[in-house]
Amino acid sequence: MSVLGNVIWLLFGGLAIAIEYFVAGVLLCLTIVGIPFGYQIFKLGLFALLPFGQKSIYVESGSGCLSLIMNFLWIILGGIWISLTHLFFGVLLCITIIGIPFGMQHFKLMAMAFTPFGRRIISNDTM
Repeated sequence: MSVLGNVIWLLFGGLAIAIEYFVAGVLLCLTIVGIPFGYQIFKLGLFALLPFGQKSIYVESGSGCLSLIMNFLWIILGGIWISLTHLFFGVLLCITIIGIPFGMQHFKLMAMAFTPFGRRIISNDTM
């Protein structure tokens, strides 16, 4: 079922979202300061490419408060707008019964786009 969902997702906008994320990631990686943010955008792009059958989890890492600081900067510099965009499309798609699974994927992307530092994308089968 996740294969069919991913194919439909790609045909109806998922590929465009992923390409936008990848282009933004490349642009951010052109500067040294933007490399950590570009890496997070690439994670978002991969998650947006095939969201069915995957989820994001928080990872306990030894980075201390660095991920908290980076998430704070991320939210201020643009993460809030990316998250609100996914919220808008999620609500819009959940209006119809057919769009509910795709709206739920936008809600997953919204959570990842709000605080991407300290998160990892895993398959639903590995948990």
